[in-house]
Amino acid sequence: MQNPAPAAGADANPYGLFQALHEGGVISWSVFIILVLFSIGTFYILFTKLLQQQKIMNQGNKVRANFWNSPNLREASTKLEQRSAYRSIVDDALTAQDQHSKLTDPIDQHDWMANSLARSQGGIGNRLGEGLAFLATVGSTAPFIGLFGTVIGIYRALIKIGASGDASITTVAGPVGEALIMTALGLVVAVPAVLAYNWLIRRNKSIIEDLAAFTNDVHGYIMSAGAVKPKMVAGPAGPAVKSTAATKTGVSPTQRGSEPLRTGMTSTGAQADPTTR
Repeated sequence: MQNPAPAAGADANPYGLFQALHEGGVISWSVFIILVLFSIGTFYILFTKLLQQQKIMNQGNKVRANFWNSPNLREASTKLEQRSAYRSIVDDALTAQDQHSKLTDPIDQHDWMANSLARSQGGIGNRLGEGLAFLATVGSTAPFIGLFGTVIGIYRALIKIGASGDASITTVAGPVGEALIMTALGLVVAVPAVLAYNWLIRRNKSIIEDLAAFTNDVHGYIMSAGAVKPKMVAGPAGPAVKSTAATKTGVSPTQRGSEPLRTGMTSTGAQADPTTR
């Protein structure tokens, strides 16, 4: 009946994580808790930003699929989600268009629209960047917080050696083990934060580029009264429609509204046939 007790004592690890934290006292526990909170915050921001970015990317796919098929911008905006980034740009553009005629000291409409759209796009970029500063802070400070715990652990080992006059491994194993654990925790927290920061920054850059292209399309559409919009082609199974197909009479935006989207800009107004000159 007495055999299990010695076995349990033999299997116990006196140099485990919690044993080291207990031996380190308040400083070790404080460093550990700070690093754990940093890690939780890092993964929370990573997953929430990924969801936010993916939502905007899906909205961009819908815009490319059917937004420019509508006869006018106000009707096209109803196809977008109420709180989407692309809907925000369109609504701000329409608001700026309505406000321009109410200015008591009017400025050029082109400049007014460009400034309004730039402000709208900048606001979306700011929301995309929220939380990334925390990741940068964690990535740069977590190793030093772990290093602080390391220094304290080494200091405690030296104190024990000086107090006991014994430099054997059994005397310093605890404090040195505690120091190494703090270093490892700092690196474990910092590396994911740096990787997440770089990845999210790259995805944000791609999203901002798509928003900038869409903003430019909206600007051109409004300034041309609907005559300039992304160039269209026929469906995948049909032949491509060249931009010079209607050279004399032109093609109105509503006539071309049923054609799918292709990148680029073209004017749908009347054009003179160069062969008749």
